[in-house]
This record gives sequence, structure tokens and C-alpha cells, in this order.
Amino acid sequence: MALRLADKQQLVAEVNEVAATAHSAIAAEYRGLSVAQMTEFRNNARNEGVYVRVVKNTLAKRAVEGTEFECLSEALSGPLVLAFSREDPGAAARVVKDFSKENEHLVTKAVAIGGELYGAQDLGRLASLPTLDQARGIFLGVLQAPGTKLARSLAEAPAMLARVLQARSDAGAEA
Repeated sequence: MALRLADKQQLVAEVNEVAATAHSAIAAEYRGLSVAQMTEFRNNARNEGVYVRVVKNTLAKRAVEGTEFECLSEALSGPLVLAFSREDPGAAARVVKDFSKENEHLVTKAVAIGGELYGAQDLGRLASLPTLDQARGIFLGVLQAPGTKLARSLAEAPAMLARVLQARSDAGAEA
């Protein structure tokens, strides 16, 4: 089904708006996936806050113009699905990686983050980035570590004294 010019302009504007605010983008070839598999992929992406769209390459190139994902233009060839992470930089990579484990027809072609284009082999690196909640937990752990270590160090001297006195008491009771 051919798109009218107005529909194409609306599609380009929509993808451009998403790309302007996204943290990362994945371009993956979907050739060989059934409609049910694509629906499952889209549902997984929607649940993770990832924008997924199948766009003709010429329209996709226009849509990413002026955004930090303009570097994707050279990788756009063949039937591709674009996945943009809007909240978490690694969300799109995790969705694509998890789905491609079960469906070998979804093949990553390019990864873009921070205006840099990376190959498909870097999908795992991006997918391993912590989520916002995990990053907060790591940060709080780092902040909490010195205080915990200080409390343990301060509590160790009285505990050692108590152990010495207990050992002395036990030795005196045996004699």
C-alpha cells in the first residue's frame, strides 16, 4: 500500500520527533519474521518504553536528518526496523538482543548512541548498560560504602576487647 505525500511527511515528522529525544537507536533487519513474531516484538518493545517503527529507508534517512542519529543513514539498506530508546539508553538493545535469541531472523545491522555509529557486535555492550534503577542502586552503594566501612572499623575495637575478655574468662574458668 503506497503512502500519500501527506502520510509520508507525517511519518517522517513523527520519527524525527522521537529521534530528537531518544538516547540510542538500533537498526535491525526483520526479513523472515512472521506477522505474529513482529507483533510480539512490538509488544515487548512497548512494554520497555522503546519506540519501534518499520520505515522505508529513504524516509528513515530524512527522519534522522538533524538528529544525533544521522550517522545511521549510511547503514540504512534493506528491510529494516528502527528501535529508539526513549527513557533508558540500553532498553532498545536489550529488547532486540532478547528477541533475536529466540528468532534468528531479527539481525542487528547498526547501533547508534551519542551520535556515534557502531556495528552489530556492540549490541551486547549497549544491552549490558544498567537501567536507571540499577544505576541508582550502584550509586547509592558507592555512597554508602565509606560510612559502612567506618562503622565496622569503629565497632571492631570494642568487639575485639570483648572477645579477649571472654577468652580470658574461659581460660580462668578452666583452670
